[in-house]
Amino acid sequence: MSRREPSPDLGAATLVELRVESLGIIDELQVVLGAGLTAVTGETGAGKTLVVGALELLLGGRADPGIVRDGADEARVEGRFVGADGDEVVLARVVSSTAGARSRAYINGRLVTAGELAERGAELVELHGQHTHHSLLTPAEQRAALDHAGGEPARAALADYREARADLRHIDEALEALGGDARSRAREIGLLAFQLDEIDTAEISALDEDETLAAQQELLANAESHRDALAHARACLDGPALEGVGEAAGALCDRAPFAPLAERVRVLQSELAEVAQDLRLVADELELDPARLVEVVERRHRLHELRRKYGENLDAVVRYGEEVRARLADLESYEMRAADLEALRIAAGKRGAAAASVLGRLRRAAAQPLAAAVTGRLTRLGMPSASFEIAVDEGPESDDGADAVTFLLSANAGEPARPFAKVVSGGELARSMLALRVVLATEGGRATAFVFDEVDAGLGGEAGRAVGAALAELAERRPVLCVTHLAQVAAFADAQIVVEKRTEGGRTVADASLVLDGARVRELSRMLAGIGDSTHARRHAEELLADAAARVS
Repeated sequence: MSRREPSPDLGAATLVELRVESLGIIDELQVVLGAGLTAVTGETGAGKTLVVGALELLLGGRADPGIVRDGADEARVEGRFVGADGDEVVLARVVSSTAGARSRAYINGRLVTAGELAERGAELVELHGQHTHHSLLTPAEQRAALDHAGGEPARAALADYREARADLRHIDEALEALGGDARSRAREIGLLAFQLDEIDTAEISALDEDETLAAQQELLANAESHRDALAHARACLDGPALEGVGEAAGALCDRAPFAPLAERVRVLQSELAEVAQDLRLVADELELDPARLVEVVERRHRLHELRRKYGENLDAVVRYGEEVRARLADLESYEMRAADLEALRIAAGKRGAAAASVLGRLRRAAAQPLAAAVTGRLTRLGMPSASFEIAVDEGPESDDGADAVTFLLSANAGEPARPFAKVVSGGELARSMLALRVVLATEGGRATAFVFDEVDAGLGGEAGRAVGAALAELAERRPVLCVTHLAQVAAFADAQIVVEKRTEGGRTVADASLVLDGARVRELSRMLAGIGDSTHARRHAEELLADAAARVS
C-alpha cells in the first residue's frame, strides 16, 4: 500500500520519531513513524503496549519509578513531531528509578512541568488507550464532544455564557465587598470616619514636617546654651581676632611683592566682620519660647501616633487616608452602589440565560446530525442494527451551560437505548467510541494525531476489518498510530512496525522494526494463524492486504 498524505489544510503535526530508553523490557528502542496509518503489532508480552505507555509518559501521564528497567537509573522517552510547515517540536520525559523522585519534562530542550507537557502534548496527540476511551463516559466529555460537533456557533454561545457567569461572580464579589450586613457596615463606617477625622484634623501639609519639627525642637530645647555659644563666638571675633587681622592687613598693604597675600588678608578681615555680624543677628533672633517648645513636642507626638497607626511615614499616612476616604464613600453610598451592581447583576443574568438558551438550542440541533453520523459509522463497523442517540435535557447550571447531555446506544434491534456508562459489551463500547472519534475528527479537532491502543479488543472477522477501514479513513485526515492484535486491522496500515522480544546477555530486550513486503505478509500470517510459514495463512494475509488496498483506493 502506498503511504497517504494528510490533508494539507489541516497542518497536521506528525510523530516522526519515538525513542525509548530503559522502560520496562525496553533497553533502547527507536521507532520512525510517518503520516497515514501506522500499525504496531507483535506477540502478546512482546512489549508493543509499552510503546503506548511511552507515549502516555510523553503526554504528561503519571510517572512511576517502577516502570524503569531493572539496573537503570532512569527511563527516558523522546518524541519528535514535524508540522506541515516543517517546524519541529521535541517532547521528552525522564523518570528516575529513585522512589519519591520527581520526573522531568522538556519541550524543545526547555525544562517544563508535567502539566505544561500534557497541555502541549494534547495539541499534538489524542491518545486512546485500553482504558482512556472511557473518558467519553463522563457527562462533561459528552457535552464537550457535542459542542465540538456544533462548531463555531456552539463555541461562541458557550463563550458568551461563560463570560456572563464570570461577570456574575465578579458582581457578587463586589456586592460582598460592599458589606451586606447593616450592622457591620455601620461599625465599619464609624471606624473609618474616626480614622479619617484623625488624619484630616492633623492637617499634614508637608511630608517632611517630621524632620522640620525635630530641628525646631532641638533649637528651642537648648535656646539658652545656644545664645551663650553665639555670644562667646562673637566676642572672640569682635575683639583680638579682628584687631589682629587688621594689623596684618596694614603691615602688608604697601608691599607690592606680597599684594596677593595682602588681598587674602583683607578678604579674611571682611569675612570675619560679616560672620561676627551674623552671630549677633542670630543671637538677637533666638528667643527663649517654652510655649512653642511644648507645641512642637506635642505636634511631634501626634504625628508619631499617626505613623504608628497608619503608616511608616507621613506619605504612607496620607495615602492611607485617601484609601479610607474612598472606602468610606463606597460604604456611605452603599444603596446607590448596591443598586448599580444589582442592575448589572440582572443584566448579566439575562445575558447568561439568553446564551444558555441559544447554547441549548444549538446543542439540540447538533445532536441529531451527530447521532445519525455515528449510527452510520456503527453500521460500517459491523453493528448494522445499532442506534446511537444523544439526549439533551435540562440540567443544573455550571460553567458548561444548563444542559445534561447523555450519549445512548442501542446495540441491537429491539433493545432500548442505554447510556454509554451502562453498555456492558467492551467491543460495542470500543466501536462506539471509535465511530464517535472518526466522526468528530472528520469535522476537525484540536489534536493533530491519534493513537489507539487495541481499540479492536474483543473483535474479529468482518468487524475487525471495518475497524481497520475506519482507522484508515481517519488516517486520511490525521496521522494515526494503532496498536493492534488483529491482522484485519493491521492490513489497512500504510506502515507496520513489529515489536519483538529477544534474549541478550541473559536479559529480555524488546526491539521494533518496520516490516515490508514478504516480512509483512509473514507477520500478518502469524497474527492470523499463530505461525508465519503457513501457505494458507500467507494467502489469507495477501488477500487482506489486497482487500484493504482496494477499500482505501
